[in-house]
Amino acid sequence: MNQDDLKDAVAAAALDEIRPLLGQNIIIGVGTGSTANRFIDQLAGLRSDFRGAVASSEATAARLKGHGIDTFELNEAGTLPVYIDGADEVNAHFHMIKGGGAALTREKVVAACSERFVCIADASKRVERLGDFPLPIEVIPMARSYVARELVKLGADPVYREGVVTDNGNQILDCYEFMIDDPVAMEARLNAIVGIVTNGLFAARGADVLLLGTDRGVERSTP
Repeated sequence: MNQDDLKDAVAAAALDEIRPLLGQNIIIGVGTGSTANRFIDQLAGLRSDFRGAVASSEATAARLKGHGIDTFELNEAGTLPVYIDGADEVNAHFHMIKGGGAALTREKVVAACSERFVCIADASKRVERLGDFPLPIEVIPMARSYVARELVKLGADPVYREGVVTDNGNQILDCYEFMIDDPVAMEARLNAIVGIVTNGLFAARGADVLLLGTDRGVERSTP
């Protein structure tokens, strides 16, 4: 199976995962990225079985609306029963790096407001140690240089993602050469740097269910 086939397979598995949770008053959370897009395309077939969705980015909101799925503001929706999203890397403890699509802040907020986080990914995203994928950091523009200097002190090689403005009007620094031994501790340490809006470590609140697309089929696992 190629990567697109694996993404389609995990998207279908995610539909099976959330089907028992759906109902006319149910609003779900939906993430951002190529795998999440595959899920949205398949979710369209169930659009009459739930009320709508909270999108983690403007791009996701547009794709949902394009399929006739109503979107809601998180402030209106409140606590969500489930959030479905992909990952750039995920380890055995279900800690993740996310934010390759620059939607990490809204993704982290929606995940925090969800009772269950279902991570959908292909087998190439599973790693023993986080950090081969550059860790995204969303920063307030005026603090970018200061934050970069602080990241260097932590051993990272931060690179400004030129031409990218997040949906929140901020900028992205990608941390290269930054292998992470303790994702929970590093997430907290990064959160303490003034000027960082969000970092791309999803460790303090990791995934509750991992649906991993492999050549042997979709593997479902929980922490």
